[in-house]
Amino acid sequence: MSGRHAWVDASAGVAGDMLLGALVDAGADLAQVQAAVDAVVPGAVRLVAHGVLRAGQSGTKVDVEVLTDDLPHRHWSEIRTMVTDADLPERTRARVLATFGRLADAEARVHGTSPEDVHFHEVGALDSIADVVGVCAALELLDVATLSAGPVAVGSGRIRTAHGDIGVPVPAVVQLSTGKRVLAGGRGELATPTGMALVVALSERDEDLPAMVVDGAGAGAGTKDFPDRPNLTRVLLGATAAVAAPAPDGDRVTVLEANVDDLDPRLWPGVLDRLLTGGALDAWLVPVLMKKGRPAHTLTVLAHPHRVPALRDLVFAETSTLGVRAADWTRTALPRGWVDVAVGEQPVAVKVGHRDGRVVRATPEFDAVERLAARTGRPVPDVLAEATGAATTAGLVPGAPLPAGLRPAV
Repeated sequence: MSGRHAWVDASAGVAGDMLLGALVDAGADLAQVQAAVDAVVPGAVRLVAHGVLRAGQSGTKVDVEVLTDDLPHRHWSEIRTMVTDADLPERTRARVLATFGRLADAEARVHGTSPEDVHFHEVGALDSIADVVGVCAALELLDVATLSAGPVAVGSGRIRTAHGDIGVPVPAVVQLSTGKRVLAGGRGELATPTGMALVVALSERDEDLPAMVVDGAGAGAGTKDFPDRPNLTRVLLGATAAVAAPAPDGDRVTVLEANVDDLDPRLWPGVLDRLLTGGALDAWLVPVLMKKGRPAHTLTVLAHPHRVPALRDLVFAETSTLGVRAADWTRTALPRGWVDVAVGEQPVAVKVGHRDGRVVRATPEFDAVERLAARTGRPVPDVLAEATGAATTAGLVPGAPLPAGLRPAV
C-alpha cells in the first residue's frame, strides 16, 4: 500500500483539537481542512491555528470558533446524513463515519440508549464535527494511509460536567478504551471522548513507536499549560516496513462467530452497520438450520485482534446470542485505492484492487453512485452503468498499469 504511516503519541493525553493541531503542525493546510469542515457544516465554525509553548515545548493550538447562533442538538443519525451528503473524499468520509460511529456506540452504552438516539449537545456538536472532520481531512492531505498509536493517558481525579461530579476517565472514554492500553498520566481529564474515538477508530494497531523512516512530525497543544509536563499530542509520519512491503503471508485477523435463532430479522441491518462502524473489517450473515429444525443465522465478524474485545461486547449487546466463538486467521488482501471518474460533471469514486503495479479489478463505489442518483433524480442502475463505463474509458481494466493519483483506501 502506498501512502504514509502515522504514529500517535498520546502519552500526555489526547483531544480532538490536539490531534488536529498536531496534523496542522505536521504540514496539513488549514485552509483545505477548513474547506472540508465547511462541506459538512457550512459557515458554522472557523478554525484558527497559532503557535504556543507547553512546558517550554512548542506546538500548534487549533481553536474552533463558532460563527452561528443556530446551535441545535444533533442526533448521530443526522450527523451521519450530513457527512454522507457532504462533498468529501471517500476515505475522509469513511474515517469520519467510523469515528462518529464509535463515539455514538460509546455514548449509547453509557446512557442506556441506542446509537441512533444519541445526540450531541449544541456547541459540543459543532466542536466534535470540526475536530473529527478536520482530523480526517488533515490525514488525507498528508497522504496518511495507515495509523497506529501508543498507550493513551486518560487522567485521574474528578471533574464537574453537565451530568454532575464524575470520575476521570469519564464513562464514554472508559467505553472507548476497551482493548486499548491506557494509563493515568496525571491529574484531570487528559483524554476526551472525541480524542479517544479518533484514536481507536482510526488506528489499526496499538503499539509503541514502530520501526519507521520519519519524514514529518507535529505537536498539537491542549488548552492548559502544566508546569511538570508538556500538554501535547504528537504525531510522527513516515514509512514503516509494514507499509512499504506487506508480509507475503498476509496479516493476522480474528474471526468472531455466533449462531442466533431468535432475533427480530428487522434488526440485522442495524447490527451489521454498528459492527462495521465499530471497527470490524467486515461482518455478514449466513442462514443456517439449527437443532430441532429451527432456522437461524450465523453472524460472522472479521477484525484485527486488538478490536476483538470491543466487537465481542457489541455482539453481546446487539444480539440475543449466549456465546461468541473466536478463531485466528491469516488474511491476504489485495492492496486497494480510490480513483475518481466523471459521471456527467460529477466525480464518482472507483475502488481499484491491484497487485504488482497492475489493476486486478475496478468497481464504482455503490454509496457514491446512490448519492449521485439521489442528487440528480436519475435511476441508480443508469448511474452505475455510466460509472462503470467511465472507469473502463479511464483505463481501469484488469492488467492495466496503476493510474497516477491513486489514493490508498483506509
